[in-house]
Parts: sequence; structure tokens; C-alpha cells
Amino acid sequence: MAERTTIANRWQTEFKAPRNAPDYYQSYGLGFYEYFLLAEDLHAAPLPILNCGMACQYNSGEVAADLEPYIQDALDLIEFANGDTSTPYGHLRAKMGHPKPFHLKYLGIGNEQWESQYFDRYKIFESRLKLAHPEIQLVSGSGPYNSGKWFDDAWSTLRKLHPSLIDEHYYAPPEWFLDQAGRYDDYDRKGPKVFAGEYAAHGKSGKAPESANSFYSALTEAAFMTGLERNADVVRMSSYAPLLANVNAWQWRPDLIWFDNLHSIATPNYYVQQIFSLSKGTEVLATTSAKAPLKGQDSLYASTTLDSTTGKIYIKLVNVSNSSRALTFRIKGLTTHSKSSSILGKWTLFTADSPQAYNSLQQPGLVRPVYLNFGQSNLMKRKQSQKDKNKPEQFLGYPLPLINNIGDDLQLKVTTPAGAVSVFELSLNPQKAIHRHINNTRQRHN
Repeated sequence: MAERTTIANRWQTEFKAPRNAPDYYQSYGLGFYEYFLLAEDLHAAPLPILNCGMACQYNSGEVAADLEPYIQDALDLIEFANGDTSTPYGHLRAKMGHPKPFHLKYLGIGNEQWESQYFDRYKIFESRLKLAHPEIQLVSGSGPYNSGKWFDDAWSTLRKLHPSLIDEHYYAPPEWFLDQAGRYDDYDRKGPKVFAGEYAAHGKSGKAPESANSFYSALTEAAFMTGLERNADVVRMSSYAPLLANVNAWQWRPDLIWFDNLHSIATPNYYVQQIFSLSKGTEVLATTSAKAPLKGQDSLYASTTLDSTTGKIYIKLVNVSNSSRALTFRIKGLTTHSKSSSILGKWTLFTADSPQAYNSLQQPGLVRPVYLNFGQSNLMKRKQSQKDKNKPEQFLGYPLPLINNIGDDLQLKVTTPAGAVSVFELSLNPQKAIHRHINNTRQRHN
């Protein structure tokens, strides 16, 4: 495109000559075909977002007089992703080297757009696409802000329509993420579901590009994510943004992964995403303190999931305070039942020496999680006297978690360092009956 003010992002242009985009560093080396291949390699579901016949409203008021080409773009992309090889775009996909379909399930219409200009166009897209492809889940958008008139108007309008997901974006200071940990607690359980499609904590940064990805920003995102997980019946998907940035050519930060021509580094924010992704579970368990969700009381945030197929429980605990915290979790209705039974645990601990610590190309491993084993097992090969058998082992001056039976309940005693993300993974018998409630019974401040 010659200028940013012209409508762009017609997906088939990847098969034509590249265009210049003066306010973005783009090589146009990654088209939808490569995007689908990347999603396939990552075992992820692709979610392409298509132009709805509108330019960026911040830069231009331009809209397409004829929506038909843009609707056809969407139909053609679905055919390219899923169509039989006898179809024109299915044949093209096969010719490019991928005869099997990509199994596209989601499609977004428009990005960060608002008011009637957008809603009128979305209605037309929805009616046409649902008629032609009822199997595709459509994603609409709530605009560029996380609150305010445009946001409220979007939700009011879209509730009357039928998007499978409404895309919410929030780029905000770290403190916003702490305040919003309960954001979805009161969302309508019968309304449209949420895709937290773009978010990142924007805090203090230095001259180095990577410095915007501080540990503190990642810590506050983790606190917020406990709220996303606790409300998984409303928030179906989420994604940090942006994903990738070259340290020598960027116009936006923070970014999840930084790279140059030879190296790449994982940011603290990346590790938070990784920690949560590896402990998802299949069901959310209520995690309460004084009968209320733990979402900032005493600077603590928590969520818990159960993987019913493996019998694992994942307790996520985020401490954003400047002091350590000792807590006791009581898992109701779960016990080892006999002295010979054993429960193994793994503690994923993510903390840093400074809130502003970050990983760089020069120091890529400065901030990263550690993984520690604990629990009742003769595999631990430790020899303790009878009087010391309940004395927890230490790591960095903090006791390892300790598991006990209290009546019909399982008790887990933990101490979380100041400024830390912890996941306590308990490996249980998947056949055990579990009352789905975890109670934080006591806290001690150090």
C-alpha cells in the first residue's frame, strides 16, 4: 500500500508483489499459508483476523463502498484453509504443498474498530458467513479500549448479535492488571464469551528494547491471569501481544520474544505464559480465603485447576507484596487415606532479584523459573529421624511445601517468596473422588 490511510490487508495480496507499510516494519515474508503452518507446528488453533472494509479509524475515516470483495475474501480464506482440493483455493493450498486441510475453526472480523461504522459491517459479515459456514466461530471486537463509551456500546450492540467470542484488548500499567483480577467475576454467564486477544502490562523501561519486559510487568500479568483462569467459563481464550520483535527494528514494546539475526530470548512475560500453559487442567476448582476468591487480599492472587485425565491439581499463587507469605491450603475431601500412599509434588517458582530485572540478548537467562520436587515418596531417598520427619527441606531459605492429612482433607503448607509466581502441582490418583473446593485456611506474614 502506498500510504497507511488506504485500506489494506486483503489476504490474497500475499500472492502478489509486496507493498510498503511506512509505519510498520513488515517484510511480508509471513503470509496466511506460513501462519497456518506455524499454528500446525505449534499444535495451536489459528485465528486469522480479516479486514471488514475499514481502514484504521485512528489514521483514516476511509471505508469501502462495496463490502462484497471483503466478504469474498473471508469465504476464500475459509476455502483456502479447509476446502477440498477440488475447489480453487483448496487446489492452491495443495499446490503449495499442503493437500490436507488446516481445520480452521475461528475467524475474526475487524480489529479495534468501533461504533456503527463497524457494527453495521459486522452484521453483514455475520449473516453471510454463518449462512455459508455455520461451523466457523466468528470473533467480533470491543474496540481499542478496555472500558469507556466505545467499549460499553460494543458490548451492548454485540450481545444482540451472535459472535462466538468478543475480542477485548488491554495495554495498561501494571497496577491496572492487579486491580482487574476480578474483572470477569460478574460477567454474564449466558452472554457472548470473551477472547482476551491482546494484552500486556506497560510499565517502566530503559533504553534497551528488552527492558520493557520487566519481571514486575510479568508478575502483575500473572496476577491478572488467575482471574482469567478462575473465569474460564467466560474467558475462552487469551493471548499476550505482540509476540515477536527484532531488537534492531521495532516500533512497539514490550514484546513476548526478542530476537536478532542469530539469537532469540524468552522474556519474563514469556515464562509466565509458559507456566500457565503447562498447568491448565480440565476443570477450575474454587479457591477461596474467608469464603471469597483470592484476588488481591493481602497482595495474594490464586487460581486452581484439576486435570481429570491425569489426576493432577495445579495451585497457582501470585504474591505481589514485598514480603514472603506462609499459607496453608486445605483441599476438602481429598486424603492419601493410608500411610503407604504417597503424593508427589512439583513447585514451579518464578521470582527475580529486582522488580525491574529483565532478560536481554547479553543475559538471556537472568530471570527464569526453577522447578523443585516435594512430597511423600521413598523416591526422594532422604533419611530423617522420626522427630524431624515433618520438618520441611529448604530452598533459598524457604521451606519446601509440606503435605499432611487432616481428617478427610489434604493440607498443603507453602511459603511463597516476596514478588513471586508459584505453581504447586500435586500428582494424585485420577480415580480419587475430589470435592472441588480449595480453602486457604491460614496466612502468616514474614
